[in-house]
Amino acid sequence: MFSEKTIYILLTDTGTILTRMIKSYTKKPYNHASIAFDAELFEIYSFGRKTAKNPFMGGFVREDIHSILFKQANCAIYSLTIPNNEFQKMHQYIQEIAAQKEHYRYNFIGLFGVPFKTPIKRKNAFFCSQFVASVLTESKIIGFEKDLSLVEPSDLPHSANFQLIFEGRLRDYHQRDKNKRDSILVIPL
Repeated sequence: MFSEKTIYILLTDTGTILTRMIKSYTKKPYNHASIAFDAELFEIYSFGRKTAKNPFMGGFVREDIHSILFKQANCAIYSLTIPNNEFQKMHQYIQEIAAQKEHYRYNFIGLFGVPFKTPIKRKNAFFCSQFVASVLTESKIIGFEKDLSLVEPSDLPHSANFQLIFEGRLRDYHQRDKNKRDSILVIPL
């Protein structure tokens, strides 16, 4: 018997100026993608801004869903259960990038290839959905029909049998679980 683990994709709309610009092109509700390795979204990674105030200072980030950047964010959270060995491959891949994060940068130029369906690949550079797609392909059970540098956040849930587990305000995600626990009726014996 093999063990399984669950991974999570978090798609967000943070409402920032850059997000609104991207949204005006994509017409999609969510334009930022992250990958998480726990249901609480504590261990969550992406390529994005390193500081909340500067969208042009970007690279590999471990995100904090409680930060000011995500305070008003809307989101969709998807889950997928995979074999433990594939989960470990993904996790190891991210740890290798994290150990060398100063050598990685945000692929801002690569974003301009997406509307023209022209891959713009740069060494050690990713934009958010390109990064998440590269992590998913590490598992060898998830693949994409298009070049990873053309993968948009809205493509990610369709790459495998991901299940939508939550949609709404990101700040309400943890409250949802608390409300479920608080509503359990205990009947004394």
